[in-house]
Amino acid sequence: MEQMYDVIIIGGGPAGLAAAVYMARAQYKTLVIEKEKIGGLITITSEVVNYPGVLKTSGKELTEQMRLQAESFGAEFLLAEALESKLDADIKEVRTDKGTFKALGVIMAMGAVPRQVGFTGEAEYRGRGVAYCATCDGEFFTGLDVFVVGGGFAAAEEAIFLTRYARHVTVLVRGDDFTCAGSIADEVKEHEQITVLYNTAMVEVGGGDVLRYAVYENCVTGERTRYETPDATFGVFVFAGYVPVGGPVLEGLATDCEGYLVTDGDQKTNLDGVYGAGDLCIKNLRQVVTAVSDGAKAATSLEKYAAALHTRLQLPRFEVTKKQVEQNPAAAADDGAFISEAIKGQLAPVFNKFTEDLLLRAVLDSSAAATEIRGFLDELTPLSSHLHWEEVAGAADDGAPYIEICRAAGASTGFRFHGVPGGHEFNSFIVTLYNAAGPGQAISAEQLAAIEGLTGTKKLQVVISLSCTMCPELVMAAGRLAVENSGIEVDVFDINLFPGLREQHAIMSVPCIIYDGRVSFGKKNIDELLKLIS
Repeated sequence: MEQMYDVIIIGGGPAGLAAAVYMARAQYKTLVIEKEKIGGLITITSEVVNYPGVLKTSGKELTEQMRLQAESFGAEFLLAEALESKLDADIKEVRTDKGTFKALGVIMAMGAVPRQVGFTGEAEYRGRGVAYCATCDGEFFTGLDVFVVGGGFAAAEEAIFLTRYARHVTVLVRGDDFTCAGSIADEVKEHEQITVLYNTAMVEVGGGDVLRYAVYENCVTGERTRYETPDATFGVFVFAGYVPVGGPVLEGLATDCEGYLVTDGDQKTNLDGVYGAGDLCIKNLRQVVTAVSDGAKAATSLEKYAAALHTRLQLPRFEVTKKQVEQNPAAAADDGAFISEAIKGQLAPVFNKFTEDLLLRAVLDSSAAATEIRGFLDELTPLSSHLHWEEVAGAADDGAPYIEICRAAGASTGFRFHGVPGGHEFNSFIVTLYNAAGPGQAISAEQLAAIEGLTGTKKLQVVISLSCTMCPELVMAAGRLAVENSGIEVDVFDINLFPGLREQHAIMSVPCIIYDGRVSFGKKNIDELLKLIS
């Protein structure tokens, strides 16, 4: 039963990872399906200091260790979007954009996404002053004033983080005080770069191409204050809670009026063999420590259910293969190289699947980034006999420095990465190589037909930051369109190397895509991109 598992876990955040550790360690065949990035929203948190037993770490480092632990016990991971599920039978099905998978049980751990407040101008100025991720967009507001909307843990934590960049941070708290732990709230209150206004709500923002003014209101007195900056701009970061991730995959499961999953003390839903964990569930505290607790409870409950089902259906135990994993494969090489030995080991099985040769044409100038690209390609191309690179002289007018992915004979695939594909974009660049050299990631027949059916020349500019966790999905989707349709050209720009592009389009958030004179912000998958350019 190649596609059959004991458990499918939908969601690769702390809750899903903890469930995977417990299930795989108990020798149950486990598949974790994650739409975007293993680790979930906590990966954008630069400092985690309240996880028991860990003095200080980042969200990315913490969840990477969880992933490695689960993988070492035999858990499998799949980057795919869960589209719908059939959960009312003994053998449950989850349909994804990478195929359909079956299991005896399912754990829902998709989490929640940032909530929009709804003040006037919020949607209109998203990406042009209104933001939802301090890690991704904080640097755009260096030396500027910033407002933070919210009074919970995320608002307090991100307000402190934003002081690294902002001239001053003003926190608007709707209630009488913060709702998070006193220790983090006190740190905000005592910070010399932060002003806290209680019983205050954002009412309106506006100003033209970028934010020029904001109006906020005292909820008790009704007094309104107008902040205005005629010669510059400012930022508004919204951290006002979250809304649960739902959709067809939750069909048949009981939820409350806000869409949160209803579970019992063992994390069981109203359907046998289906459990919930993490921020998707009704709970009082949404923190990493409670998410992993949910995952552990859901897994241990499901273990008993799966064992009984094996007996009742007379199913043999599914084989689980443990893996030897490096303790920190994402770490940079000690000798200053771009690609560590651990990462080279991870790349080997991917590169071994290549079926066609690729030429990486590096159009380089005299910049420091061009020197880094030379070093990067000198390390990358020897890892596969299918990869070769050549240097071509370029200039700033050409968008240099950049790497263009070409077929073996030199014909361009239409994909160009302007800058060094490092940070979070290393994986998206490798995936684009994989899609170009074959066999590539699985794609539905409907998606492929829609891509191939696009006519004419379509030029897309994708603007990213190497530190942004939201950007790779858009880069991979755009790259796939370029690889499958010769009429599509995709230019990916590291915004830190091309400030002129930022100024031209008033970009203050990433990821961003520019097409046909229009600017669109936020991550997008293949279907969303097709809708945008069709």
